[in-house]
Amino acid sequence: MADEAEPVTELRLGRFHGGLRLEPNKTLSTELPLKSAPIPPRLVHPLNQHAGASSEPMVEIGERVLRGQPISSPTGFISAPVHAGSSGTVVAIETHPVAHPSGLDALCVVVETDGEDEAYAGYPAIPEFATLSPIALRARVRDCGVVGLGGAAFPTAVKLNAAGALNALILNGAECEPYISCDDTLLRFRAHDIASGARIMLHALEVGRCLVAIEDDKPAACEALAGAVARLGDPRIEVVRVPAIYPEGGERQLITVLTGEEVPADGLPADIGYLVHNVGTAAWVARAILAGEALHSRIVTVTGRGVVQPQNLEVRIGTPIADVVAACGGYTEHARHLLMGGAMMGFSLPSDDIPIIKKTNCLVIGTAEDIAPRGPARACIRCGECARACPAQLLPQQLYWHARADDFDKADAMNLFDCIECGCCDLVCPSHIPLTRYFRYAKSQIWHNERDRVKAERAKRRHDQREARLEEARAAKRRRLAARTRALEAGTARETGRKAAIDEIMQRAQEKKDAGDGGGEA
Repeated sequence: MADEAEPVTELRLGRFHGGLRLEPNKTLSTELPLKSAPIPPRLVHPLNQHAGASSEPMVEIGERVLRGQPISSPTGFISAPVHAGSSGTVVAIETHPVAHPSGLDALCVVVETDGEDEAYAGYPAIPEFATLSPIALRARVRDCGVVGLGGAAFPTAVKLNAAGALNALILNGAECEPYISCDDTLLRFRAHDIASGARIMLHALEVGRCLVAIEDDKPAACEALAGAVARLGDPRIEVVRVPAIYPEGGERQLITVLTGEEVPADGLPADIGYLVHNVGTAAWVARAILAGEALHSRIVTVTGRGVVQPQNLEVRIGTPIADVVAACGGYTEHARHLLMGGAMMGFSLPSDDIPIIKKTNCLVIGTAEDIAPRGPARACIRCGECARACPAQLLPQQLYWHARADDFDKADAMNLFDCIECGCCDLVCPSHIPLTRYFRYAKSQIWHNERDRVKAERAKRRHDQREARLEEARAAKRRRLAARTRALEAGTARETGRKAAIDEIMQRAQEKKDAGDGGGEA
């Protein structure tokens, strides 16, 4: 493979502010080759596995579905359908615990698998993708339910609709968070899918350059992708080694490293000519177009010293976590913690009955030693370490004071929402202050207050509109009364005039009579 690969592009790399060099802990899960997890007896498909509006079910209980068949439809522009992970029968459409920091339940379609794994044929393969228009490509990507597989799960078709001229497409293979190695595994074992997906995305975006960023501690992944690109012979795709610094996988940080440019605080990468997608997303774009497959599985890292055999598995969407762990030999006697995501940005799960979803990139089964409780928080000593580590160039200490005091306007004014919740400030804080927790709290309160403000404005608009309608009704009533009064007055005037005319006639008649009577006596 190495002799086929073109040299990796050497760019003059930039450097984002802050960040940390962390112990990667990735070799736990990368010693074995990629393999597929068994299909479980039941698949639980949450209907909101993406950013934006939830999808709505389009199947009924008792209906047989096929692998890759749509079982829900999107309900808005920023939304995505969900597809069956395997063939079987829909046995329930009900709420079920799902993977979310809130721990809340969500509506799910439950499929009892039949073991046949029969594929849905509703999306024909399009090997000559260049014959399709960008609009048609985006439509296929949307129909196949492809979303960002780096963690945000933003609908891919929407991002491929980026308006304006772009300088480059960036594929993010900088898997910087400890423990997670699903992208590394994908790059090593399915590099051709990524390279093909890059070509399709370049066509959909009508842009002439693609940079694929891979951290320099993943030489096998870098070599595999460089070889795949060389075999395709597409000079528009460049593989770039970047330093392994956390959180380089953040799109703003990665753009700075690759280009030296910074995304404005209130802007998007497309505003400065760049669009970032995960390498896993590119691979599924290729499968959706070239093979006609809807997104029904993903690679998941299962790792930590609490699982018997850490490894990377391709897992069907909807597989309960318990089945995934069982495919890795089960739990060790020391297992104490179950996290979804990496050690820095992941969150605890209350149960392994929760299903794998599109954004599940990693499961960490930790021991008591792996995830030790934080020491008690002490007073801030104003050392400034948090500010030096912050990759978003914020002032975490000041944000902490405002969040703690519920002074959310000041926190918002200090660009709180630029915080990517990477946890760097938490890790370096000598006082063990859970800074990220405060920032999440402040964000949630600002969102809540904004929702209340919007609701109040809507209520005020409804009230004002009602008052306007009532005032218009009152004005119309006044106009009708005035018109009736004028009509009555006019009628009265006419009657008065008629009576006056009659009186005048009668008076003249009387006068004539009186005059005639007088003449007779003479």
